[in-house]
Amino acid sequence: MATRREVVTTLGAATLSLASCRTAPAQRVAGSAAKVGIQLYTLRSEMRESVPNTLEAVAGIGYSEVEFAGYFGHSAVDIRAMLDDNGLTAPAAHFGLPELENDWDATLQFAATVGHHYLVVPWIDPADRVSADTYRRVVDRFNVVAERVGAAGMTFGYHNHDFEFEFVDGRLAYDIILEQADPKLVQFELDLFWITKGGSDPFTYFRAFPGRFPMVHVKDMASDGSMADVGAGQIDFASIFAESVRAGIKHYFVEHDNPADPLQSARTSYAHVAALLE
Repeated sequence: MATRREVVTTLGAATLSLASCRTAPAQRVAGSAAKVGIQLYTLRSEMRESVPNTLEAVAGIGYSEVEFAGYFGHSAVDIRAMLDDNGLTAPAAHFGLPELENDWDATLQFAATVGHHYLVVPWIDPADRVSADTYRRVVDRFNVVAERVGAAGMTFGYHNHDFEFEFVDGRLAYDIILEQADPKLVQFELDLFWITKGGSDPFTYFRAFPGRFPMVHVKDMASDGSMADVGAGQIDFASIFAESVRAGIKHYFVEHDNPADPLQSARTSYAHVAALLE
């Protein structure tokens, strides 16, 4: 998991202020406070030690949803039982593109048993992002897989880092991805830290591609550009969440890639997000 979620080490120094791109607040999603979730990559050290104990702790904090990034050797039946025991659902999970292309039957069965609705690819290999054409070709693969996912009653999604906001052949890679992806089949999980780190902002994409972002990763940025617990950084989540209807946001997954104290980070971040969504 670490290899496909590696933190990019060569980062742009400039961070675009979100405030400069805000639009007038829109109506918030009704009942959205009940949709505060956590990407379990945040708690991967705890998950390695005990998946059931980690899920129990997550539920105790107040989360109602989780997003998986690996199952740590447990069967789908066992994972589903742990979720049910703690009153949790897992609407989304991250999968490598090869899993969806080459191991589809087993992946589908696992995802259906656990109860996933969104199957999210979180990474594009460097070899597939050297030009506009290589991006288009990998997104064509997304479209093929997404048709299969859709036929199974689920939805394919793509999660960004910051490399998508670099220029390739004169265009932002993220623009190429969004334009090439079939809007009937492919949705997006917008990582709010990485888009900011990449020098762009979510409001531009909410306006240009309304309804395409059913999930967000709620991840904050400190003044030095590092990750922070949600509420301890500089990203204006209140203004972003006010655009939830326009964006299509249904699920808010808290995340911190490398927290000093994962469970405390989960507690702090939950309290901030839940307060904003009340």
